[in-house]
Amino acid sequence: MMAAVCGDVRMRSENHSEYHIRQYALQQGALEIEYIEEYFGEYRRRKLASEVVDRLVDRDHQILMAEAPLPDDPSTVAPVAYKVSHQLRFTESDPKLVDLVSRLEGRVELRDRKVLYSWIGGTRRDWRGQGFFRALTEEQEAWALDNGFDEILVKTKNRFYDMRGTLDHLEFNVVKFEQNTVSNRDSKVYLSKQLGLEVVDRHRSKRSVVQAG
Repeated sequence: MMAAVCGDVRMRSENHSEYHIRQYALQQGALEIEYIEEYFGEYRRRKLASEVVDRLVDRDHQILMAEAPLPDDPSTVAPVAYKVSHQLRFTESDPKLVDLVSRLEGRVELRDRKVLYSWIGGTRRDWRGQGFFRALTEEQEAWALDNGFDEILVKTKNRFYDMRGTLDHLEFNVVKFEQNTVSNRDSKVYLSKQLGLEVVDRHRSKRSVVQAG
């Protein structure tokens, strides 16, 4: 299921690994997300395409997917990682976003600013540790800067150590920690990063963008 994309982004990191990233329009991207989440064992419930559309339709958003050849069939390219982000407003009506805004009070300023929220994403198990998450995050930062965003916000769990390590290298700062009294591994961590031109200057990856025909 790979069609109707907005553009392709090719990224090459310092160690010469190459990343192929597609940026999707909303409808096709939502279908791709519903498909790819079947390969992520951590998720108790997969996102439906309709849920993705409902969340993103009335706000600035970005849907990215990284692709790679399958080890047992290099001629076949499959999605191996993805990241979906959207604008978070001070005035929200969705109950989940209203709750998120309330939890960020005094930690992230949403009034008269554009804040990008990294909503969902991940990397398939067999492709973890190969830089896909970093490549997607760097492309997300470049897009956010080009689209007038002031800050990027991430919410994760304490037990996602690899993800937190990458965010640390990318200079995301912890703005809030919510302790889980049953298991500290499930405590929630909120991180953010202020955006500016110097952010892109520090990226490891070199990118060339090719728009789809």
